[in-house]
Amino acid sequence: MTKQAQQTVLAAELPERGQPLAGGVFVTRYWLNGVERALILLPDELSGAWGEYGVEIKGAGSYSDGESNTRAMAEAGSVIAVKALELGGHIPSCLEGQLLMAAKSDGLVTLNEERFHWLSTQRSADDAYTMAFEVGWLYNDAKSNERLARPVRSLPIQ
Repeated sequence: MTKQAQQTVLAAELPERGQPLAGGVFVTRYWLNGVERALILLPDELSGAWGEYGVEIKGAGSYSDGESNTRAMAEAGSVIAVKALELGGHIPSCLEGQLLMAAKSDGLVTLNEERFHWLSTQRSADDAYTMAFEVGWLYNDAKSNERLARPVRSLPIQ
């Protein structure tokens, strides 16, 4: 069963970066598809494969839209994508991963630095992007490898 998550946030009610918001920590404001949004890091940490090696998933190639990537992954059977959506969040895109790294560098959030984290952006039928939060490096890895995923939530700002 999917948790009922907050759907929007009022601009006047946004806390300072690094403060609690909508079940997580407010990371930053950003623009996605013409809509200003609040990026929130959820406390959950998932582990698993991104998907099936050698299978390209249509709709999972956005560099910026992690939610649409994660929905495409879930429809194709990705267990970690389904879990992220059940939490009312999604696996970050490459852009959202870089925003998380910036917040970590500013001391606003804590991220596991010991393992690579999946991003929802697919690179090819074989690979998807990962991020090393120790130093902020963007890599790609075989989709069938087990990695961590740290879900986020992205709320439109009104």
